[in-house]
Amino acid sequence: MEIGDQRSSSNVEDRRGIGMGGGLGIGTIVIAVVAYFLGIDPSTVINVAEQAQQMAPQKQAPKDPNAPKDQGQVFVEKVLGSTEDVWRQVFQANGRQYEDPRLVMFTGAVRSACGMAQAAMGPFYCPNDHKVYIDLAFYRELRDRFHAPGDFAQAYVIAHEVGHHVQNQLGTMQKMQSMQGRVSKGEMNQMSVRVELQADCFAGIWAHNSASALHLNKGDLEQGLTAAAAIGDDRLQKQTQGVVVPESFTHGSSAQRVQWFKRGMESGRVSDCDTFSGRGP
Repeated sequence: MEIGDQRSSSNVEDRRGIGMGGGLGIGTIVIAVVAYFLGIDPSTVINVAEQAQQMAPQKQAPKDPNAPKDQGQVFVEKVLGSTEDVWRQVFQANGRQYEDPRLVMFTGAVRSACGMAQAAMGPFYCPNDHKVYIDLAFYRELRDRFHAPGDFAQAYVIAHEVGHHVQNQLGTMQKMQSMQGRVSKGEMNQMSVRVELQADCFAGIWAHNSASALHLNKGDLEQGLTAAAAIGDDRLQKQTQGVVVPESFTHGSSAQRVQWFKRGMESGRVSDCDTFSGRGP
């Protein structure tokens, strides 16, 4: 993967080093249901977030806005720029206009329009403010804990969250939110799985359409597949709980995540990412 020639996005906010005190709000529940990345039972995510809140530093020196951009910011800006280029073209081809999301880099904790969130919950998308949030320390977790190293694996994480932004523009996120409180927990989990798998497929569409510009090769694509497999609900539950509980899945199994990412990557068409019909993998 080569990003040197890729256009940098101007839609990145650097909030790293800005301490965020205070307790967890109701927005944490929203994030846990619709956008948290780790695929664990929501109560477990909230408990982890509360512990992280107690441990997180409350005051830090903010980053100097005039300081040169570090490697992490440059990478994020270029990957986000790549997703913007792809989705603008895809939307235009379908007679629609794509609204670019913003991406917020933070350290430890962040306040979003979906409430307070902790880095322990992983990267997430907030549909209320159309922003992707990521603590770049997650990339270390991706490499060391999930054994999914590489630049393209990191780019896949951003592309997946941008996939949720695409869903938000297509009305999918709104439909899911409207179901909260009206369906059973099991049905909500099933809906969440379909939403997450479609975001994986949309990440694949990005990979398909950016392959030439980013000089992607077979090794890069394998990194993406490894990352998708590493964060499957079954694998995460086995690691954290020692037992797999399929009815509690919220993101899909490793096999499902790989299959839908591959489908988008091979097709490049939004019409092939219908995870709601039941006809897919």
